[in-house]
Amino acid sequence: MLPLIIQLISGAVGGNIAGAVLKNLNLGPIGNSLAGLVGGGVGGQLLSMLLSSAGASTVAGATSGLDMSSILSGVAGGGVGGAIVMAIIGLIKSRVAAKA
Repeated sequence: MLPLIIQLISGAVGGNIAGAVLKNLNLGPIGNSLAGLVGGGVGGQLLSMLLSSAGASTVAGATSGLDMSSILSGVAGGGVGGAIVMAIIGLIKSRVAAKA
């Protein structure tokens, strides 16, 4: 449960950082955080699945524990996933607004 919480928080932070950097795709603090939460959960889980399917038994064991590598992979996967989902939603929003 704790790795998922780390991924969600990292996703929210990643979404807000991406919103600050990509000003034209910014959804506001709440929108960035919500999109980041979704992206953090999904991105963190995907990274965890990819790393554990790579066959490394230490990585598969690390995803269930709280060692430094599992925390860093949760932060990285969550942050990147949050930023990507926020950017995609921001791009869709800006394209729809441009057509209206």
